[in-house]
Amino acid sequence: MLKKILATILFLWVGSGFGEPVVAQMADTVRIDASQINTNALIPGIHQYLVYFKNGKDSSRVRYQLWTRIIAFEQYRGRDAISVKQVWENNSEVFHTVTSYCDRKTFAPLFQQGWWKTRGAGTFDFINGDATVNDKPLSSATDSAGKSQWNAFQASLHQYVLNWHLDLEVLATLPLKAHRTFLINYYDPGFSAPRFVSYSMYASDTLQGYDGQRIPCWLLKGDDPRYTEVFWISKMTHEVLKLEEHYGTTYRYKVKLPFSDAPG
Repeated sequence: MLKKILATILFLWVGSGFGEPVVAQMADTVRIDASQINTNALIPGIHQYLVYFKNGKDSSRVRYQLWTRIIAFEQYRGRDAISVKQVWENNSEVFHTVTSYCDRKTFAPLFQQGWWKTRGAGTFDFINGDATVNDKPLSSATDSAGKSQWNAFQASLHQYVLNWHLDLEVLATLPLKAHRTFLINYYDPGFSAPRFVSYSMYASDTLQGYDGQRIPCWLLKGDDPRYTEVFWISKMTHEVLKLEEHYGTTYRYKVKLPFSDAPG
């Protein structure tokens, strides 16, 4: 009997592929649904992030951007809703704007209208089930890209999804807890079909702010093997204060600014 127990333990240990102990296989995994979202964690007002890239961990910073995100609790078509308006700009121009409305309680998407300098405009109405890209109904698209976008949008209407374009806000609404893994059914309007994305709360860290302020943070890591992303989330406010992404030799950073200005 003892040999069987030891063999089972060894199988679970090695079978993970990472040499992790058995207890790691019993992690607290939560498949996020509407009942687990806490939109009260969102802070109304202007939030701005400095975004920049590095061509290597120790290289100089390049391609500076400023992302402005304005959160408000308001009414949308007679519903209690949350709006998130975003303006992304680089050193010379605004290259992306988007306005999103979500349900006040569940944070499920209700509507999104966006514009990209390189892609044009898109509107996605989750209430009426309509979508347009560059003023053309997506339902009548004849090209493969348009058909794929329409099918992805249609799929999102029949399941609980969260807007991947609002990931910084979504992460703030999660039931954060040490050693917990989250499965989030994400959909980014205008892009690929909904899919579950895994994030693991794997450690804690402390960021230092003005006047020597020390801010305890959760470290939340995306589990996609194609790239690495780590979010620093304030334990006190649940705001995402920092993101570090790494794919190939490219690094991208987002750092929340302590003071914000209204977009131009």
